[in-house]
Amino acid sequence: MTELLDVEDLQIELITPRGVVRAVDGVSFGLAAGETVTLIGESGSGKSTTAMGLLRLLPPGLAVLSGRARLLGHDVIADAGAGARLRGRGASLIPQDPMTALSPVHTIGSQLREAVRRGGTSRSAAGERAAELLRQVRIPEPARQLRKYPHQLSGGMLQRVLIAIALAGEPRLLVADEPTSALDVTVQAGVLDLLLEIQERTGAGILMITHDLGVARLVSDRVHVMRGGRFAESGDVERVVDDPAEDYTRRLLAAVPRLGSWDGGAR
Repeated sequence: MTELLDVEDLQIELITPRGVVRAVDGVSFGLAAGETVTLIGESGSGKSTTAMGLLRLLPPGLAVLSGRARLLGHDVIADAGAGARLRGRGASLIPQDPMTALSPVHTIGSQLREAVRRGGTSRSAAGERAAELLRQVRIPEPARQLRKYPHQLSGGMLQRVLIAIALAGEPRLLVADEPTSALDVTVQAGVLDLLLEIQERTGAGILMITHDLGVARLVSDRVHVMRGGRFAESGDVERVVDDPAEDYTRRLLAAVPRLGSWDGGAR
């Protein structure tokens, strides 16, 4: 498999009013085409910071990166501009919280056409391509949906719009940052199924960011459990979920709600 991402000893320090904080502390991992690798952990563990750093989306005056990270063959640590050049056609972000990720004062169509045109598509062809992208993410009546504003669509539909925008440049790597965290369970399943379908069709690699071990188990080939900016445990998803080696991973598993786990309270 073609290696899309090769990270070695990545460190990210954030400059805060209270001093320098090492948010990511020496993580190393790889990701190949057609593979899903998941960074999982509690809030503040460093998983989203890792992804944003690799895409060079952290504020340059507030984040200092070191180590080595090759994205599609380009070292995005040594060459900060490489991340910007690769975003869109090389690697795309599917952000979390679809209710706030889109501009509320622009239509779905204008935002999607803007993403399409960044890839060099002409203005006349951008509308047709935007409608096709909505069809690819299973949004019915795409021509009508393109005329709507974000507040007129459900959370699940908005998440599909974000996926369509991410696909506009036909990226080889999709970075999905908590793509189901703001959705109910039934909608979550549809979004995850869609991501796997896209991966099968395009051969893209997926870097998934989540705090949900259930999501990780459904979509991942390999997982890295993060704690305090480091990897507490890494391995194939079945091994890590079914037979975790670290107590921290076991406690994460124990925190997952299960049907029948509450008795309604003692009276």
